Amino acid sequence: MSERTETVELRAALLRLRRATGLPVVFGGLLHDGRRLRIAELDGAVTPALRGLAVSTGSGLGGKCLRLSRPCAVTDYPAARHITHEYDRPVSVEGLRSVIAVPLVVRRKVRGVLYGALRDALPIGERVFDAAVAAARDVEQALAVRDETRRLLAAERQAVPGPSWEEVRQAHGELRALAPRVPDPELRARLLAVCGRLETAATGPARPVELTLTPRELDVLAAVAPGATNAAAADRLGLRPETVKGYLRSAMRKLGARTRWEAVVTARRAGLLP
Repeated sequence: MSERTETVELRAALLRLRRATGLPVVFGGLLHDGRRLRIAELDGAVTPALRGLAVSTGSGLGGKCLRLSRPCAVTDYPAARHITHEYDRPVSVEGLRSVIAVPLVVRRKVRGVLYGALRDALPIGERVFDAAVAAARDVEQALAVRDETRRLLAAERQAVPGPSWEEVRQAHGELRALAPRVPDPELRARLLAVCGRLETAATGPARPVELTLTPRELDVLAAVAPGATNAAAADRLGLRPETVKGYLRSAMRKLGARTRWEAVVTARRAGLLP
């Protein structure tokens, strides 16, 4: 996921949050140096006071959220006694009173903050809180996919000679599982192209075969090839175990296989898997 795509994901999450809650103002940003967050996306703001604001860990409501790695809220920002007040002026210029801040946490590291705010000193209700947390989870998943995609692409570019075929097959399965979740079509195509190169490296140039499998059937076979259970494959692919079982049965039928292992071997011999 490129930085542009990160911004799109953040903006989309904020729009969903505003529509779901009716909050008049939502905003947020990501950390780029590990300590300071810059407010990059706003919806509903009537002034430019918050745009580009740099928030340090521990400072203000967002800084407290960064430091504690948990949602924080105040009913009346200017009068709040449990936060510092370095950012009172821009908050006051925008006319914000009741504010909630929810961290974006990926692999136990805070990566950003989503905010929602009212222009009245009213308590943040449970419905708003839950919607803000749900919006944050959406962005966290997108960031996690981006991180894993970058890691796998970097490993593919920097691979040393002589990796074991099990490592190649493991990478192939991970890439096939990630590709459908990547929103950027160009990056998704690159991931599938890497899968194709791994398949060719294992089997040589593609041979004409009569059998064909759907992309999802291939995804499931690649996921179970290292010995994963249906439940583990479902978790990797974002599917239900029953759905994985159905794809696996279909692939086995097409391949004329009686067991999943036989299906994997047949698919490898046909050049469909590395």
